[in-house]
Amino acid sequence: MTPRPADPRRLARLALLTAVALTIFLIEVQLPVLPIPGAKLGLANIVTVYAVMALGPGDALLILLSRVFLGAVFSGQMSAFFYSLGGGLLCWAAMCGLKGIFTPKQIWLLSPISAMFHNVGQLLVAAGMLKSWAVFAWLPYLLLAGAAAGLFTGLAAQFLLERLNRIK
Repeated sequence: MTPRPADPRRLARLALLTAVALTIFLIEVQLPVLPIPGAKLGLANIVTVYAVMALGPGDALLILLSRVFLGAVFSGQMSAFFYSLGGGLLCWAAMCGLKGIFTPKQIWLLSPISAMFHNVGQLLVAAGMLKSWAVFAWLPYLLLAGAAAGLFTGLAAQFLLERLNRIK
């Protein structure tokens, strides 16, 4: 059985979305740190949310993994790699699991829920690295910050999806 050739349009779309997400991430790394440790706007997640809804879970996972790895390499924050990976994977899994419940017009609801799973994933990684569950004391603050950031990224992703669907 021979493997089927890669679709050049799909590969180009994945590369472009990965580059956009990576660029947003690298710009966000330069912004001042928020007062809650571990809290970020997570603007690169706009691309992930869009990809899950528009391209499907598999392609969204490829974009997410590429962005997390390259973001850690280019930003020089290799320790942040594990936090981003843990949070990103749990967020992606939540989005994929909830995708059937929410319509594309309800991304603004799906994204905050997924963002809160991202925070839980980060705290699980932190608890594992520090060998302490005490980090979960930050959970209420991170859930509020995650819900707010997720609402913004969800609205942005929903707007992006609607605009790109009109262009097609």
